[in-house]
Amino acid sequence: MAKDGSQGMSALLEPIALANRSTITLAEDIRADNETLSPVRHNDVMPAIIRAEKFCLYYGVKAGVKDINMDIFPQSVTAIIGPSGCGKSTFLRSINRMNDLIPNVRSEGTLYVNGVNVYDGRINLVNLRQQVGMVFQKPNPFPKSIYDNVAYGPRLQGIRGGRLDDMVETCLKDAAIWEEVKDLLGKSALALSGGQQQRLCIARALATRPKVLLMDEPCSALDPIATSKIEELIVGLKNAYTIVIVTHNMQQAARISDCTAFFCMGELIEYDATNIIFTKPSRKQTEDYVTGRFS
Repeated sequence: MAKDGSQGMSALLEPIALANRSTITLAEDIRADNETLSPVRHNDVMPAIIRAEKFCLYYGVKAGVKDINMDIFPQSVTAIIGPSGCGKSTFLRSINRMNDLIPNVRSEGTLYVNGVNVYDGRINLVNLRQQVGMVFQKPNPFPKSIYDNVAYGPRLQGIRGGRLDDMVETCLKDAAIWEEVKDLLGKSALALSGGQQQRLCIARALATRPKVLLMDEPCSALDPIATSKIEELIVGLKNAYTIVIVTHNMQQAARISDCTAFFCMGELIEYDATNIIFTKPSRKQTEDYVTGRFS
């Protein structure tokens, strides 16, 4: 994969405000419709927005991930797959330093977002998390109105009045939920269905105008209809955002992602275009996992 990334230092540093054959068949069918979707971009065309170089993260003496070398490119969906406990969520949360909330966490190597090492001691974490939004496994709307959920971040940035109203509407439209809630903006977000709450959480994340959107199994608590809506939303959002999603659903990874990374026991085993990972993986370990023979 290409390696480059060289912008954005002032935006983040203080004091500036940053198991089966059917899965393979599905991937073949999806990619056959548009072979030009290959996400492998070279640095003379599009530099990586996220780059890990020998990145390790430890919980005390235990390694959550180790020696990760990985480039993630703009305007793409990257899926991270692998068995439970393999380091998928650890790596995802490392990108916006959510792991800092866990005691005795330390890192080695470098992890860049837009050319800036996010583990630099001068990083402004508030700004980092504005630029790298997060959507969690279980929808977690604030116990506020629908409007106030989306307006929360912009208000902290000093946005008020008509500009705030416009931003709330835009984010709800971008999250494909505006038509369902436009007459209910003053109602509690907790009254929404699970799928609606998750799309509202996506709208809330978009309201800080991030460059990157991280999603940790965003559909695992949803029914198939809600899952389909979230997947359609993800595919649409990649035109404006870089999306990294952790998923246990092989078919979901095949449907929505451009690149797929296979993690196992804290290591990055293989990372390539999704059609390669699901049809012609270079590592037997990867092939065993995506075809359900992994043990």
